[in-house]
Amino acid sequence: MDAGQDRRPSGGDGGLRSAVVVNPVKVDDLDELRRTVDDALTAAGWPAPQWYETTVDDPGRGQTEQAVKAGVDLVFACGGDGTVMSCVSGLVGTDVALAVLPQGTGNLLAANLGLSTDLAAGLQVAVERGRRLLDVGAVEDRYFTVMAGMGFDAQMLEATNETTKARIGWPAYVMGAARHLRDRPMRVQIRIDDRPAVRRRARSVLIANVGRLQGGVTLLTEAEPDDGWLDVAVLTPRNLRHWLALGWAVIRRSGQVPQLEIFRGRRVVVTSNRAQPRELDGDLITPGRQLRAEIRPQALWLCVPQPEGAPDLAVDAQGAGERGEQLIEEARRE
Repeated sequence: MDAGQDRRPSGGDGGLRSAVVVNPVKVDDLDELRRTVDDALTAAGWPAPQWYETTVDDPGRGQTEQAVKAGVDLVFACGGDGTVMSCVSGLVGTDVALAVLPQGTGNLLAANLGLSTDLAAGLQVAVERGRRLLDVGAVEDRYFTVMAGMGFDAQMLEATNETTKARIGWPAYVMGAARHLRDRPMRVQIRIDDRPAVRRRARSVLIANVGRLQGGVTLLTEAEPDDGWLDVAVLTPRNLRHWLALGWAVIRRSGQVPQLEIFRGRRVVVTSNRAQPRELDGDLITPGRQLRAEIRPQALWLCVPQPEGAPDLAVDAQGAGERGEQLIEEARRE
């Protein structure tokens, strides 16, 4: 955490300059959201934020880059995982911090790092200026904070109905997964750093920066977002019984998980015998035969609950939410 600590913007006594990159499709009442955020930041002594709306053609990266060029200290990503991922891509390697105001159903980054899905908590976390310097994974010209995947995980996302997901949340993914449990495996070659390639008949290969899946299930217990490594999970179940055994072991947090191999590296290349669905941070990308990822250490400042050094950053998420509600109430009274 010490590396780059002196690069964090102080903002002086006038608060930080900020921008909100918002996906309007994910927000029920954009005007109300804007009033709440503007008033809360004003009450905290911050300048009014700049606002940018995402579009189908640009889901957030271009808007984030515009905000960085405009000289902001912090960008609020307000939307689902796709919005967060796009904002990350615009912030990697800069000194501008990311704050997450989750509006979607998944929000993998929020789930993995103890960030509340509550608007008030998200604002308060930013105002209190807790920071953590994270690694990110790079795939071609895009980035991920949680994980990239090829095979079953992307098939599950592709099969999940958006309407069902909006209505019931993460259990919708279970319904999508059930449709592909009996699909045939892919033949993959996995090359990690300069080691000899390994070959497997796999259902899914996940390249992870952190280890928690949708629904709060932890698959990779050793994965940390700032350790300089990518954790690679190779899932090799061949039938329904294997899937059940794997799932039960993961839920129980068993030390030995059947049909699962884990590797570590800084550069990972997965090559399949045929084109496969692929995803980054829960967002589908173009299918392909190869998934090539590498770690970018200490590349992103993220706003996190205090204390920033706690092993579990959720330790103060509830407290941040309570303080955030007080901040919003004070803003409304003014």
